[in-house]
Amino acid sequence: MHIGLIGGIGPEATVSYYQRLTAAMRSLDARLELTIVQADVNDLLRNNAADDRSAQAKVYAELIDRLKDAGADCAAITSLGGHFCYSETEALASLPLVSAVKPLDAYFQAQGYATVGLLGTPVVMRTRLYGQLEQTKALIPDDFEHVGLSYQDMAVAGSCTEDQRTLFLSEGAKLIEQGAQAIILAGTDLNLAFDGRDVGYPVIDALDVHVAELAGLASGNISLA
Repeated sequence: MHIGLIGGIGPEATVSYYQRLTAAMRSLDARLELTIVQADVNDLLRNNAADDRSAQAKVYAELIDRLKDAGADCAAITSLGGHFCYSETEALASLPLVSAVKPLDAYFQAQGYATVGLLGTPVVMRTRLYGQLEQTKALIPDDFEHVGLSYQDMAVAGSCTEDQRTLFLSEGAKLIEQGAQAIILAGTDLNLAFDGRDVGYPVIDALDVHVAELAGLASGNISLA
């Protein structure tokens, strides 16, 4: 299956998707057919802040049309924060969408996690992953707005400062102290802060769960629902 990715939101997350998806396909000894289109992170941030789901869905729909013209069989948004208008996008999309959010609840349960801590955009944290965690309790930082805005600054910059890294790792530790069994990187650029570091508590990158789903589709091991 030819995979279509809406990238650019932010650029570093797009690079991570590409690297991890190609690595997953190599491990499956399967050929990857992939097309990536570029979205504008500033458009997304503006529409997200205004909760203008219709405007962002129209942006996505045009990009999905381009993916379809390029031969893609499905499309995916490379940003959990970018899923705030998922249902509106799905209604306009010319291709099936592969959600990064829907598989997470079942994944957490399979891993034995009843309570998790979330780090990501303000909307992702405030809505506890858009209300799609039915079997899993989610904890968020006390000052989630500050943490979320710091995350967005990092995503736009495409790099993580030491102050930002200290903030994210510290907030994760606090959530563990409050009862979270693992910290979920519910922002696709958080790997800039966490990758390659032993932070002293379990960390699950939601990007990896999405990539596994996409690799399964690309290799033909799973089918679109």
